[in-house]
Amino acid sequence: MKTLVPPALYRGDTIAIIAPASVPDPEKIERAIGRYEEMGFRVKLFGDIYRRWGYLAGDDETRIEELTNAVLDPEVAAIFPARGGTGVTRLLDSLDYSVFRKHPKILAGFSDITALHSALQQQAGWVTFHAPHPMDGLGMPDGLTPLSSRTFWRALLAESYTDRKASGYEIPLTDDERQNIVTFASGKTEGKLVGGNLSLVCATLGTPYEFDMTGNILLLEEVAEAPYRIDRFLSQLRLAGKLDQLAGVVLGQFTDCDPTAGKPSLTLDEIFDGYLADLGIPILKNYPTGHTSDNATLPLNIPVELDADAKTIRVLENPVRLTRKVTA
Repeated sequence: MKTLVPPALYRGDTIAIIAPASVPDPEKIERAIGRYEEMGFRVKLFGDIYRRWGYLAGDDETRIEELTNAVLDPEVAAIFPARGGTGVTRLLDSLDYSVFRKHPKILAGFSDITALHSALQQQAGWVTFHAPHPMDGLGMPDGLTPLSSRTFWRALLAESYTDRKASGYEIPLTDDERQNIVTFASGKTEGKLVGGNLSLVCATLGTPYEFDMTGNILLLEEVAEAPYRIDRFLSQLRLAGKLDQLAGVVLGQFTDCDPTAGKPSLTLDEIFDGYLADLGIPILKNYPTGHTSDNATLPLNIPVELDADAKTIRVLENPVRLTRKVTA
């Protein structure tokens, strides 16, 4: 599948906010919309994103139509799922991927949106972005943290790529922010960055929508899963032969995944050691991305260099392309 790099985001462009998973919080979304508009963007909705069908933001047909209309709309430059939650996997076998192949656009999200990342990479060749949603990003009372804001706009904004001779960039973390990252296994490697939420990575295994892990670097993060379930997910990856295919691993935040007090359990470190320590590949742990306020934006389906000793990720090719002169 040919890799399709989306056009960059320019101030004045239109951002589509859609709800392909769970129901978003209206107060947070309206706050996010106001902040996007203050930055000079226009925001477009495709129907009522606060609709509800059980635990989903509308039935499957409605959510598919909303996503497809956002892709087809010539005004829309970027598609921001309002939030994650659940329900995206229900859509994957009903999407018309020929539409996506004709109209590559910025798609930025994480958590349940991991399923959309994997499907669009495998079926349409899209470069996408593991990034905060409007609801848990600019929609929060204090907005994006400095780390989240810095990495998000560095990845998406055209004005970040004004040097046309430069290709790629290092994920811009400060020295203080890098101090919390752990070198789990040393070394340097290159490969496309793939993955996201661990449970969604596993949910697509054995389907036409699973990530291609051969020679690539796998990003994993999780929230509110007990250690025995993390163990089971990693076991599934190993039994499927995926761990042996990897060039490197980036372990993000595993939020609220600690053992329950008073109950016997392996620690997360013991689980990671058991599955990853003998792979012989560079691995970072505790990278600031995932279900946390400091949620670094990482381009997916694009080559990166992982330096586990320096605790850096360098994007080797620009994940967006300039389509016109930057005027901001």
